[in-house]
Amino acid sequence: MPISDSYSSKVCGLINGILSKYQRLAVGCCALIVVDLLWVLSAQITKRFNIQKLNGSERPFFTTYVRSSLFVIYLLKYFYWTPLKSCNQPPGDYMSVDQDVEDESYFTDQNGPPGELSDATFVPLVYSGRSSGTESETEHSNRKKHVRFSKLTEVRHLSDKEANEALLARLSYQATLRTNELTFIQSVNNYNVPHTAKVAFLFSVLRFGAEYSFQCSLSNGEVGIVALICSSCSLVTLMLCAIFPLTPADRFSLSKGVAVCISVCGLILVTISNSYMEHVHIPSGALLGLVSALFYSLYIVFLRQHVEKEEKLDILLFYGFVGLYSAILLWPLLFILHYNSWEVFSLPDRDQWLILLLEGLVGSVLTETLWLWGMLLTSPLIATLGLGLTIPLSMLVDMSLYQVSYPR
Repeated sequence: MPISDSYSSKVCGLINGILSKYQRLAVGCCALIVVDLLWVLSAQITKRFNIQKLNGSERPFFTTYVRSSLFVIYLLKYFYWTPLKSCNQPPGDYMSVDQDVEDESYFTDQNGPPGELSDATFVPLVYSGRSSGTESETEHSNRKKHVRFSKLTEVRHLSDKEANEALLARLSYQATLRTNELTFIQSVNNYNVPHTAKVAFLFSVLRFGAEYSFQCSLSNGEVGIVALICSSCSLVTLMLCAIFPLTPADRFSLSKGVAVCISVCGLILVTISNSYMEHVHIPSGALLGLVSALFYSLYIVFLRQHVEKEEKLDILLFYGFVGLYSAILLWPLLFILHYNSWEVFSLPDRDQWLILLLEGLVGSVLTETLWLWGMLLTSPLIATLGLGLTIPLSMLVDMSLYQVSYPR
């Protein structure tokens, strides 16, 4: 069976085999914390440079289009990195062999496919040179020999593929189990490129809907209230996981319900205190924030339903297809929105391009890749609950950089 050489699936397979369940959970939580820090950094870049307002007008669709299309850079590694190309290679040729028949000439150049064995090389035999010194052995060696052996031995080498399979076939049962845990043999069941492209297409639609509605909600509402509405996706995720459970860990439990309620109540208290401080009321963008939360929950549960284990999915290739679909299929909507006067289309200047690309690389390409990996290592509910950590982190950044004071 061919072994895929995808780097990201190897790493996930090694982590899945070496780390225990609780260690994988800890690694996933650390990845989600890093994601929160990067999202806060991305939000500060957006806030400082007002990325959405390009050339004096709000451009949520164009901003979302650029951020989504940047994922296509992951495909460059697929086209230019040779080991990753093996993911799309067809399975090797196999033949049925009768177990009762022993064919010693199977690995010869005449019967086997060309290239299985290397050309013959002859190596001199090396004798140990030991001698006991007894008279009987000396007399025996002086006798006339009727059988003469060649002083050269013929050596042929298997190809790397055949040698690897032969080595794995000679392992004991326990050694095979250990090898499956500590190496990337689990990646033999990786999703092939067509299946990854299909899942990425369905995922890109849900992801773009969530991202675009979130950008529109930021254009029509306060950041704090929009963050509160979007963080409520943990409640929707909990209900969807209870309806469509993938594993027993995804089923509803009292502890999960209490954790979600505490998280949502804490977010409500933080946002209400901020609203009273600034004397603002619930904006019209709250509805778009709710739509964004629904899309986020849908694509989280959808992806978890289609990806049973994280080592089966090549995350970089998956997001590369997401960026490719976004870049190819969504650009006509730019002119449709411009024709209907919903969003004026115009290219940014050089400085705006640099800021937009920097924010997209940090806030989308790097962050969402780590977030997806953390979600697969933990669970959809933990990943969505981790989004609420961005609110206190944003408050700390505001207090440090902008000297904003919050009521106690």
